[in-house]
Amino acid sequence: MQQVVDAIAELYARALVQVRAQVMEGGKLSRDKLANRQVAAHALAYLATELEAARQMAAWAERVGGDYEKKLAATYVGEVARNSASAIDLGACEAVDVRELGITDADLDKTVRAPAVLAFIAQHTRTENYLSIAKHAKEHGYGALGLGDSTLEDIQAQFAKFTDQKVIPRAQEIHRKDILIPMEIVEQMSELGVFGLTIPEALGGLGLGKLAMCVVTEELSRGYIGAGSLGTRSEIAAELIMGGGTEEQKQKWLPKLASGEVLPTAVFTEPNNGSDLAHITTRAVKQPDGTYIVNGAKTWITHAVRADMMTLLARTNPADEGAGGLSMFLVPKTRGEDVAGKEFLDVGLTGTEIKVLGYRGMKEYELSFDNFKLPADSLLGGVPGKAFKQLMTTFESARIQTAARGVGVAQAALNEAMRYAHERVQFGKPIAEFGRVGRKLGRMVVRVQAARQLTYFAAREKDKERRCDLEAGMAKLLATRAAWEGADADVQIHGGNGFAEEYTASRLLVDARVLSIFEGASEIQADVIARRLLEG
Repeated sequence: MQQVVDAIAELYARALVQVRAQVMEGGKLSRDKLANRQVAAHALAYLATELEAARQMAAWAERVGGDYEKKLAATYVGEVARNSASAIDLGACEAVDVRELGITDADLDKTVRAPAVLAFIAQHTRTENYLSIAKHAKEHGYGALGLGDSTLEDIQAQFAKFTDQKVIPRAQEIHRKDILIPMEIVEQMSELGVFGLTIPEALGGLGLGKLAMCVVTEELSRGYIGAGSLGTRSEIAAELIMGGGTEEQKQKWLPKLASGEVLPTAVFTEPNNGSDLAHITTRAVKQPDGTYIVNGAKTWITHAVRADMMTLLARTNPADEGAGGLSMFLVPKTRGEDVAGKEFLDVGLTGTEIKVLGYRGMKEYELSFDNFKLPADSLLGGVPGKAFKQLMTTFESARIQTAARGVGVAQAALNEAMRYAHERVQFGKPIAEFGRVGRKLGRMVVRVQAARQLTYFAAREKDKERRCDLEAGMAKLLATRAAWEGADADVQIHGGNGFAEEYTASRLLVDARVLSIFEGASEIQADVIARRLLEG
């Protein structure tokens, strides 16, 4: 297997040299050239992502040592090698010929089309292999998680039980009735420590790492994406405060966030500025008494009604139209109710719900600030103009956590597809026994595990306090794709029933779709990855 991973790595190295030659100027990355070669650069990012996932699958199989795990890893590695020899899949309608990266037939012959590699591909990616994987999964499970830590294993078991007993039974109701996640679930999650997982013990949290966060997030998201996403806002707020807050702000907010007494919401995005946060226009003007007055509009604000605190991004220096003019605020907010006229109770703050296909349990809003007043002590860190740097510190964790949400949704889709395929009888036998269905199931098992291991890898890098924007972006890119592919396959396996609202498969499809959009769309992830790779 390692020989095949090395062949993919060599192919990637050759592609990197070729693409780098196309986008560099004077020894530096040229923005204009990169824009002109965006497709090739993004294809390079996807190739690098699949390569890293192949490495992590091989390492996982070696650590765990089981024959089934080795089979899953070999299948994934073989798939990546096979696909790399022809076209790189960027998503729907976006398969890119590997030759667009400057790869030649001679390069392919020396790497992923070498005789030994082709033999490996033929052995491990044949249909019978996927059918065998699916059969084993049904009878014995999907393979070891490979956490390698008894505490993490206990946490995983605890949250798996909670999800099965408390979250899954309510998920369809939340989705179909389009209601907020019941407070009883939120309160139970608080008691389990969900909102303070990574906050230091001295400040009321559990003091655990990002890998623990991934384990918890995956299990909750397996039950319902909204449950897995509740912790995201607390994670972002806590990271902002721990990284950039004053000592007073840390003491004031972190214990309340950890206990779940305060539920935060991130108020960053604007109607005309999605991923381009550096050019937002919402203004915060300092008053003689030290308070600020805010005017502007924000959009796609999750869990806005119930939030007790807003992390608000606003422009404090109108003379600086870029990132240097931005400041972050920690803003107290009155908790509202999901009842007409009772949603937003603070003077100067109004909101309009954005109706969405899925991801409904917290609801999305467009917010308007009209002379909304901020306390004098709300400026994060007490120094204006630092928001962009403060915000950048949260991106790694947020994207790792989103990857874990993707793994959870992908696992839910796999579970549903596996169950239905063995219950549904057509032409005298369960549809799981038909080749097309069985092969889908086997491939889902492989893709979910690859996404999981890449996500765990990114979390471990973060726990080592290493820069991991590259690994976090890769994990989000792969895991959110696994969620969408899995949810789509789940619907297909369900046939017409998958299109009915009463079936979980239909909910998983619309819930999965958002994952490749928020916390940095897949195109943004690919761009971040490509820049890091090309800059070296």
